[in-house]
Amino acid sequence: MKIIVPRTPALDFEFPSDVEVVTISESEEVPAEHRDAEVAVVWGMRGAIESFVTQLPNVRWFQTLSAGPDALLRANLREDVIITNGIHLHDRPVAEHALGLALALARQIPECIEAQHRHEWSRELAKPHPLHEDTRVTTVVGSKVVVWGFGAIGQQIGRVFAACGSDVIGVAQSSGERAGFPVRSSSEILEVVHDCDILVMVLPNTDTTVDALNASVLEALPSRALIVNVGRGTTVDENALIKALRNRQISAAAIDVVKDEPLPADSPLWDTPNLLITPHSAGGRPDGFKDLMLHNLTAYREDRISDMQGLKRVPQA
Repeated sequence: MKIIVPRTPALDFEFPSDVEVVTISESEEVPAEHRDAEVAVVWGMRGAIESFVTQLPNVRWFQTLSAGPDALLRANLREDVIITNGIHLHDRPVAEHALGLALALARQIPECIEAQHRHEWSRELAKPHPLHEDTRVTTVVGSKVVVWGFGAIGQQIGRVFAACGSDVIGVAQSSGERAGFPVRSSSEILEVVHDCDILVMVLPNTDTTVDALNASVLEALPSRALIVNVGRGTTVDENALIKALRNRQISAAAIDVVKDEPLPADSPLWDTPNLLITPHSAGGRPDGFKDLMLHNLTAYREDRISDMQGLKRVPQA
């Protein structure tokens, strides 16, 4: 069996001795002698994957490192091709990034960096604050955090904020309780966010989530609110977000994803006030790949396809 793996990151996994491992990134040309590969480990999010898969006509199973392999799922694959995603590989890294962005906004880290560049010991930034203010969020402690998109990553985000003393509410397709947190239906989003301090978005890219964060949701948020998006760029109406920040309708926002990646140099997002941008870097650190790959490779070789974890596409009968 021949398996193709990406160049980065270095994967923490020792393949069986009877497996030939070939290192090729999905943005590269596949040499002719390796187009007979049966399995490929890929990221599966970028447009380049569509060209890559056409060079691998014999691949029967794609294991993606991403939780949302959008581009791979859109590729024109044979009906017998299996796709498994990077289930749980990004729960902790993305939650860590979401918390980091929220803390950066609440504790005014971008402003501190700007003051440092000016060699200025800012007394304005140093002044004391009450624990909670009506005009801006200054701490995650005791803040109401709404996590919109409450799957595995969203639940881990809830845990890390709760560990810092936040009051967490999840928003998902249906209400109830998950991972010990109260969950409200997405149809109730306007009601849920009306007293929200921090809105963390981790929605997937689907037909129903396009521009989920729109003018109506932004208007429902209190002016002190912070927004963090570590889900998908398609879920935010970027023009509405820009307008809300320019008009101080909300306090600040941090986005790790945008609709058009990489973000063009002339995008108005770059110059939007009180907006922190990171370059889709919340994940990128597969956490637990060894266990996932061992489980899925064993199930695949034993033809137990239904037992594979993270199944996103199964062979059609």
